[in-house]
Amino acid sequence: MKVAQWESEDGLFVGLEVDGHWINYSKASAIYYALLHDLVIPPRPTIEVLLEQGQFDVKEFRAIASFIRKNTLQRYMMPPGEVVLKAPLMRPRKIVALGLNYSLHVKEGSLAKPSEPVLFMKAGSSVIDPGAPIRIPRGLGRMDHEVELAVVIGKKASGVKRKKAFEHVAGYTICNDVTARTLQTEDINRRYPWFRTKSFDTFTPLGPWIVTSDAIRQPVRLAIECRVNGKVRQRSNTRHMLFDIPAIVEYVSRYITLDPGDVISTGTPEGIGRIEHGDTVACRIEGIGELKNPVLHR
Repeated sequence: MKVAQWESEDGLFVGLEVDGHWINYSKASAIYYALLHDLVIPPRPTIEVLLEQGQFDVKEFRAIASFIRKNTLQRYMMPPGEVVLKAPLMRPRKIVALGLNYSLHVKEGSLAKPSEPVLFMKAGSSVIDPGAPIRIPRGLGRMDHEVELAVVIGKKASGVKRKKAFEHVAGYTICNDVTARTLQTEDINRRYPWFRTKSFDTFTPLGPWIVTSDAIRQPVRLAIECRVNGKVRQRSNTRHMLFDIPAIVEYVSRYITLDPGDVISTGTPEGIGRIEHGDTVACRIEGIGELKNPVLHR
C-alpha cells in the first residue's frame, strides 16, 4: 500500500492509494471511528504523527480503505482544488546513510571494500519534496546524484538481531543522496566526516511516498536506477548491496537507537555523476515509483 503526504489549502493530510485513487486518510479515519466505533479522534495530519504515535498500521489502513469503497464515500477522496505532493517525512529526526554499499560503486571510487557498514548522517533540514528544486551552491565544484533505497523505521529499534529486523520497518521510499563531491573528496583526504558534504539544504529529495513493508517481498530485491534528463546514469538491483537490510538494521541499532520516523538510506550503486543547473533528476525503484526533481543554482 502507498501512503503519501499531501498539502491543500486546508493544510497537510495523509493520503492512501485505493484502487488507483487517493483518499484523504486523515479525514476518513476520523469518520470511520466516529461511525463504526463511536469514538471521536482528531484528524492525524502527517505520517510523522502516525509513526510517532504507533498508528502507522497497515491493518487499519486496509479497514478504512475498505470502508470507503463499500460506502462509496467519494467526498473523502482527494479534496477539490490544488493539492501538492510533499515528502513523506518532512523533517526526520535522524537520517542514517550508508556509504560504499555496492561493490561496483566501491570500485568506481577506487576505494577499499568495507568489512562492515560505513555510516554517516544527513541533516533532516536537507529533505525536500518530490518536484522541488535541488539548489546547488556555486563555487564548490562538482555536485552528484545518488539514488538510494530508503528504509523508514516504524518501531523503536535498539540492539535488534537481523532475524527480527523487518519487524521494525514501516516501509520503503526513495532517497536521492545529493553530494558535494569535490568537497567530499577534500574532506576524505583530510580525514574529516562527510556530514557537511551531504547536508546542504535541498540535498535530500525524499519520496514520492512510503510503500508499506508488507507490499515488498523479502529479501528485498528491487531494480533501481537514476536518469538525468532522460538518460540512464545508474542502473542496478538492491540484491547487489554488500550489506542487506537486516544486516544494516542490526548494525545501526547496535550503536544508535532508531525511533519511528527515522530513515536509513542504504547506499547507492555505481554510475554516480555530475548534476548541473537546468538538469532534471529522476530516481526510480521497482515497486515504489519515481522521485523527480529539477536542479537549479542557488
